[in-house]
Order: sequence, then structure tokens, then C-alpha cells
Amino acid sequence: MYKHVLIATDGSELGSRGLEHGLRVAAATGAEATIVTVTEPWQSVDAGQVWGGSANLLEEYRTHAREAATRILEAAAKRASELGVVHHIHYVADAYPSDAILEAAGERGADLIVMASHGRRGLNRLLLGSQANAVITHSQIPVLVVR
Repeated sequence: MYKHVLIATDGSELGSRGLEHGLRVAAATGAEATIVTVTEPWQSVDAGQVWGGSANLLEEYRTHAREAATRILEAAAKRASELGVVHHIHYVADAYPSDAILEAAGERGADLIVMASHGRRGLNRLLLGSQANAVITHSQIPVLVVR
């Protein structure tokens, strides 16, 4: 049914449930999987200049984000191997998750996107956004949302 499943994860408990579900879909259908994690762009002025802190906050942020992404993807790759799923890992830095997920799906030839959603509503959704909703709205391929 599916040949290539793109699985988005952020390493959270909910994201891990999405990862597990996506890997099980891939295993059941014999599909390969691309596991992607995305770190968002730095959203602030250089606080080091404003508050007298570290002048390299942006670089510290990027280093921490890269290290976190490596941990997330290594754990995901280990689980994929345990389930016998042929897989690739992909890290996208400094991007908005929905955009990066959709772009990665297109570049990798995915025919299904699997991701988790927190199911936020009201003001929380407005303030925090809904990456899953953005992916669903703009995707040209099926999207499976895990809650």
C-alpha cells in the first residue's frame, strides 16, 4: 500500500507515539521510512547584546538544537532497526516544522506522512500554532495524525 512513509517527530512523549505508529505502518506495509525532526529558527534578538549575557546565544541555541536532534534521531533509528524497517534520518535546522515536513516529504518521494498532534484548541492553538493542521492543509499526500 505505502512505499515510503515520512515520520515527523520532536522527541516528546506524544511525538514518540507518532513515531511508533509510523514505524509500525511502515513495517506492516513493507515501506521504507524517513524519520525527520525539525528545529525552529531562533525567534529573538541577540539577548547577549540586550541583557549583557553571552554574545553567542544564537550559536549556543543551534548547538543545543543539533545535539537534541541527534539524540532524537538516534533513538528513532534504533527503534526502526528493531522493527526491521529500512529507514533514513533527516534533520532540518532553522525551519518551520510544517514547511520542512512537507518539503522533506516531496524531496523523499513519501506517499504518507505520519505525525502527532497535541490537539490544542482556542488561544493555545492561536499562540502556539498547529503544525499538524498546516501539514494537513497543504499536503498533496495522505497525512496520518496520531494523538
